[in-house]
Amino acid sequence: MANKKSKTSKKGQKADAPKIRVISENRRARHKFEVLETLECGIALMGSEVKSLRNGHLSLNEAYGRIRNGEVWMVGSDIPEYPQATLWNHAPKRPRKLLLHKSQIKKFAGQATEKGLTLVPLQLFFNERGLAKVVLGLCKGKKIYDKREALKKADTQRGLQRAMRRRE
Repeated sequence: MANKKSKTSKKGQKADAPKIRVISENRRARHKFEVLETLECGIALMGSEVKSLRNGHLSLNEAYGRIRNGEVWMVGSDIPEYPQATLWNHAPKRPRKLLLHKSQIKKFAGQATEKGLTLVPLQLFFNERGLAKVVLGLCKGKKIYDKREALKKADTQRGLQRAMRRRE
């Protein structure tokens, strides 16, 4: 078989690689929770919210997913007001509707209510078409000893990596 070269752009990146722009990531959620499953979903935003997101302003630290009337809502996220919007600005901490298919809501959100799991937004980004997307995680809370164990494992892994670099 002949080796096929992948198409690359002028900057050396693959041409068919998706171009996503991450706005915010909830790194604390990976420490507090064990992520069992993830799902990418859309989010309904106002114009001033999109402008504020494009400037990179967002906090997902205290955000979580809530199910109300068969719909999934993101509560507790903070998108600061866009200064140029003045009169038509949005409320910074308002609940925002997440766009999911009915079957996804039944499967994903149904598990959250039955098993006592939590819906946590892990990441918000703009996809290659410029649409805002949220990566929603179905999470289970970690116990204190689980957190300690994860920190020990990361520490030993870091030590191994250092030792391997010194030998090279």
